[in-house]
Amino acid sequence: MKLSEYDYYLPENYIAQYPLEKRDHSKLLVLNRKNGEIQHRHFYDITEYLNPGDCLVINETRVFPARLIGNEEKSSDEVEIFLLRPVGNQHWEALVKPGKKLPVGSRVTFAEGRLTAEIKERTKVGGRVVKFECREDFGRLVEEIGIVPLPPYVKRPAKQKDKKTYQTVYAKVKGGVAAPTAGFHFTEELLEGIKDMGVQIVPIVLHPSVGTFRPVTVSDPRKHKMEPEYYQASAECLKKILETRKRGGRVIAVGTTVVRVLESISEEEDFFKEENLKDLSGWTNKFIYTPYDFKLTDALLTNFHLPKSTLLFLVSAFASRKMIFSAYREAIERKYRFYSYGDAMFII
Repeated sequence: MKLSEYDYYLPENYIAQYPLEKRDHSKLLVLNRKNGEIQHRHFYDITEYLNPGDCLVINETRVFPARLIGNEEKSSDEVEIFLLRPVGNQHWEALVKPGKKLPVGSRVTFAEGRLTAEIKERTKVGGRVVKFECREDFGRLVEEIGIVPLPPYVKRPAKQKDKKTYQTVYAKVKGGVAAPTAGFHFTEELLEGIKDMGVQIVPIVLHPSVGTFRPVTVSDPRKHKMEPEYYQASAECLKKILETRKRGGRVIAVGTTVVRVLESISEEEDFFKEENLKDLSGWTNKFIYTPYDFKLTDALLTNFHLPKSTLLFLVSAFASRKMIFSAYREAIERKYRFYSYGDAMFII
């Protein structure tokens, strides 16, 4: 397996900079991994590819406005602190720009002094541990003054509207700094129609980190290290997934984040024995690439992914590299919109 085999050229104007006004009006490329057949539809046609007894597994993570722009206390220079995850007692792991100009002990103020931060230590992966101080509710203040963490290929400033559009309609559990974008295409009305068909909708949570945007750079992709991401899945939801499998329904993952949770928990000891089911939570850095035996994922709804990305490796393992790249070429020919705010692919 060579890294160069997972590269492709995409004209920059194919990268969606804004979402469609109607979520479910995006294009939908349907790829049958058994025979390589491709169909071109719209997302609202997805009901034609679902069956009573299937279950859609969705990721209920909620993206929070993780980018905070402030000023270094002494110099007044602009500083960005990108929140990654809380590590306890008002301390957060974060990315800091410009990091080299902010040694340990530096202080940053935000929102005219309503929030202050002190750089406490460096992390092993180049981040910082930052301690925050404020007299208000920290979470509410971040929601007010924070900026939506749009991915780096969206070449425009985040707008207030992005706080709603860079989010699934079913987002509930705050913690993601990147969105599970495969779910962007669902509307509440479409989800209700899917339920009425007899398809179960089963929620789990995985909080994506900025690592989702980082390409594989090592020449041997198998040596790439994923950043750990927190997940949780209730025993009730896991039971529904196993029951779907037992009665011959399909477990359909809405997004690569869901696949990584499903395949991580499938490795739990005695997981497939219902009497042993329990609430599961933890951290996964699972990197899926060819060859891989998928144990819980029967179909995958996803977007189009960046060259050399871990997500492209995952979908290429689920179908095949040949099928995926053939589908991508056809999507480019038909002017599909790519990446987070782009169109969808359903691999069945």
